Amino acid sequence: MPDQELGNGVSLSMAPYTGPWTKVEAGHLLRRTMFGPTNQQMLDAVSNGMAATVTSLLQLPAIGQPVAFHPDETIATFGSTWVNSVYPSDVTQAGLVDNARLFSLAAWLMERINSEQATIAEKICLFWQNHFAASTNIDTRAAYEYHALIRTHALGNFRQFVKDITIDPNMLLFLNGATNTLYSPNENYARELLELYTIGKGPQIGPGDYTNYKEEDVAAAAKILTGYLVDGLRSDTLTNVAANFTPILHDTSTKTLSSHFGNAVIPDNGANEYEDLIDVIFQQDEVARFICRKLYRYFVNYDLTAAVESTVIDEMANTMIANNYDVLPVLSELFQSEHFYDVSIRGALIKGPLDMLYSMLNTTQSTPGFDLATDSEMQLSVYWFADTMGQGYAAPPSVAGWPAYYQEPSFSKLWVNATHIKTRFDVSAFMTIYGGIPVNGNNWEIDALTFVDGLSDPYDAPTVIDDICDVFTPKDVDALQKLILKSILTNSLPDFEWTLEYTDYINNPGDPTYSDPVKQRVNLVLARLFQMPEFHTM
Repeated sequence: MPDQELGNGVSLSMAPYTGPWTKVEAGHLLRRTMFGPTNQQMLDAVSNGMAATVTSLLQLPAIGQPVAFHPDETIATFGSTWVNSVYPSDVTQAGLVDNARLFSLAAWLMERINSEQATIAEKICLFWQNHFAASTNIDTRAAYEYHALIRTHALGNFRQFVKDITIDPNMLLFLNGATNTLYSPNENYARELLELYTIGKGPQIGPGDYTNYKEEDVAAAAKILTGYLVDGLRSDTLTNVAANFTPILHDTSTKTLSSHFGNAVIPDNGANEYEDLIDVIFQQDEVARFICRKLYRYFVNYDLTAAVESTVIDEMANTMIANNYDVLPVLSELFQSEHFYDVSIRGALIKGPLDMLYSMLNTTQSTPGFDLATDSEMQLSVYWFADTMGQGYAAPPSVAGWPAYYQEPSFSKLWVNATHIKTRFDVSAFMTIYGGIPVNGNNWEIDALTFVDGLSDPYDAPTVIDDICDVFTPKDVDALQKLILKSILTNSLPDFEWTLEYTDYINNPGDPTYSDPVKQRVNLVLARLFQMPEFHTM
């Protein structure tokens, strides 16, 4: 693709980026693909180069399973997984067990983010949770399988992903697919399959007629999708929840789609008929453009201009189609493109609550590290912090996901409304200067000492401030702000006083007389930085 620029000099080229590869560019890539890179991870990315870093980022770790820790879990033993455990036969007890499993799932999701390595895994999984925005249901085993399905397909084939999510038990329950029968067709999933998951509406061009499909397509799709039930819900004998195709409940008539799909005819094909429908939908190139727009807005910039649409999005979509709808080649191209590293992209997005919280924790290498029950309760606290700020991971507010990812014209600005910004400030102060999250006599707070020890030259006050700004902010922090931060670090004393203080701490390991002052000064700097606008962008 030839180099192209907007009138204001913004590069629209998807050609490989060949400019400087410094901590600035590496930091931009890692912030967009992770929940909080460390200083060392940025330095490693610089050393490894762009191509190797992108390749490494696009490797996914093993999925793993949540484990029992809550006292109301009376089936799975403490520390073992419950994902294939039965439920108590008593209805009340089954409800308590399911709540315990829901807590375990939420803590596991947070722990996955908190323990991320240099991989896109957690960022891309949150993208898909927002795209296929299903909440948990009455059986948390099904919710786990839904999240495991997301992790399985996160960078894989989008077409197959749509097929598998269509008959996923959690999704069948969430959008009434399990009550969609020949005798009582339910259009909920059929509508979202077209409108939100694959092709999108486009502008309305007539009664019941949108640019990309018609209402008659929704009705036909609902008939095609009939016949699936969900077995095993809160069963005291069945160890899993499963989709069950029931032929007697399936509409066996021949269905015809509209002219938007070439008047495709889909005959009865029993349990495989839903796949035939999805194959027809994916014959439309608009599917690739639709999902690439969402990927772009999530990873690059919500401002999807006409110029970006006709260049960047088209190129991404062409790459997806050429690779049979695989996601990985699209992101590999995007993260190595000139456009992605254009200076206008840096800082263009506002961090969502999970990004904000775990960028504080992960960048400072702050993990609980106590025992299973304590650590899990602490991760749950972070889950509720994010929920209070508008982003409960396992519970998107609607089938469309979180408004900050789609609602024009504000998009990510919605994360920092008057209510949420105060909570952000309160939580950041809580995690730095007010002791952190207390559970079972322990406190989880920012690990200021490990953080400062991992900086380039922790003995030198100006370098400490430069590094802190480098890792936490996507754009340059002005000289006055850095001077203020340095004065907090040094307690307004000459720089050499910080050097002496840090040297005493290093020379007296484990002695709080020397470590506490260093910890306090770093925490005060971070508390100030976390309230600066620059920190809340990425």
